[in-house]
Amino acid sequence: MAVSAVVTRSKNGQWVNEVDGAPELSRSYTSRDEAIEEGEALASEYGVRHTVEESEPTGTITDGGAEA
Repeated sequence: MAVSAVVTRSKNGQWVNEVDGAPELSRSYTSRDEAIEEGEALASEYGVRHTVEESEPTGTITDGGAEA
C-alpha cells in the first residue's frame, strides 16, 4: 500500500478523509474539526502531505434535521 496524500473535504453533508493510494483507509466524520485532526494524524503516520479543501457554502442543509 503506497499512501501518497490525505485530503480532508466536505462531501454530501459530512467531512471525509480520502487517502490517495489506500482508499480502504478513507473515513467519514460528522465534524470538520474531527476530520482534520484524524487526517493530520493519518498523514503523519504515513509521512505524507495532508490537505484540507475548504467548501463553498451552498445554503442547503444536508443533515436531514428534524421536521417542523
